[in-house]
Amino acid sequence: MRFGGFDAGGPIWAKGAHIRAGIRNPIAFLAFLALAGCGGSSSTSSATVPGPAPTSWPQVSLSRVAGGFVLPVHVTHAGDGSDRIFVVEQGGRIRILDNGVALPSPFLDISSLVACCGEQGLLSVAFPPGFPAKQHFYVNYTRIADGATVVARYRVSAGDTNTADPASEEVLLTIPQPFSNHNGGQLAFGPDGYLYIGMGDGGSGGDPLNNGQTPGVLPGKLLRIDVESSVVPYGIPGTNPFLGMAGYREEIWALGLRNPWRFSFDRLTGDLYIADVGQGAVEEVDVQPAGSPGGQNYGWNIMEGGGCYNSATCNTTGLTLPVATYDHSQGCSVTGGMVYRGPAFPGLQGIYFYGDYCSGRIWGLRKNGAGWETTVLRDPGNTPMNITTFGEDEAGNVYVVNYANGDLLKILSP
Repeated sequence: MRFGGFDAGGPIWAKGAHIRAGIRNPIAFLAFLALAGCGGSSSTSSATVPGPAPTSWPQVSLSRVAGGFVLPVHVTHAGDGSDRIFVVEQGGRIRILDNGVALPSPFLDISSLVACCGEQGLLSVAFPPGFPAKQHFYVNYTRIADGATVVARYRVSAGDTNTADPASEEVLLTIPQPFSNHNGGQLAFGPDGYLYIGMGDGGSGGDPLNNGQTPGVLPGKLLRIDVESSVVPYGIPGTNPFLGMAGYREEIWALGLRNPWRFSFDRLTGDLYIADVGQGAVEEVDVQPAGSPGGQNYGWNIMEGGGCYNSATCNTTGLTLPVATYDHSQGCSVTGGMVYRGPAFPGLQGIYFYGDYCSGRIWGLRKNGAGWETTVLRDPGNTPMNITTFGEDEAGNVYVVNYANGDLLKILSP
């Protein structure tokens, strides 16, 4: 039996029993491995677009900030000056970490609506620009009734900024899912004030419905919509690349994606980093420069990483290639991260941190002249972790979560 492209009991289990240590919900953990989409190792090595000779990289370490989260999959902040950190739990709750203390009551609990787990669940939360005045926010979850992706708006309870009203739901977008894997799930507001939505190709393995390359459907895409205007349920930005084009869904910002589980914007430059989970051999990171008009085709399922998928040759005309890749000798499922812009560690400035769910490795990626360079900054050795997400606080510090034991950790540089 296959989950998202790898054999259950295959390559993951070959990594040894230590990868499962400390997991409090083993059934959910096994199901979440569907995110990986990995097969065996390939001969492809870690690669980047060539650039000048690399300079030295900083040392990094991880410091545990808090624990006790149940299947954490997303970390973010509200941009409201409160310095609170919001941790999304896959089962349907959002928790608040306030001054290092996890509040006992959830910010939002919609577990009765959410299908969990595997690659389904409550997958992210996004707070709009001007949240302190607006007091509403957005979530992406898998609907329990039929497995569809739902993007919805919720409101904060009157008189209590630490609690949202679960009865305030306004469903903005529903996308049917043909399979239970490759749901994507990331929401993020871009520097332009529009909401970006990461959508996987719909599942199974190899994109059998060809959603990644079919412009008339939403799966396999990065979407951009206007949820803060007066248009109901949402507007289409006038600068979306396929506006008015026959055969294209106008919500599409980019296409050719397999499962962009986590993407983020550099808060300083506005550059967009997309980590796209691979099929059986290669994981990739794509970068879209700030000011891009959109419309990029990142290649899936014509390509996997920088090579042709299931073919010795392929037509790469019009495709945007990744800036970094790694093969399955180094992990099984890429987890996208954040560019460090905090004040505490100047040596980390401008480094994009990303990791692997299975191996627990953390890489750094940065521009080097006209190209890119990347290196492993943390090799877990005998203390692996299952990285489902990175996140940042209001100051620009970067965090990572360990799905296996529910810990939230902060990236430091000694």
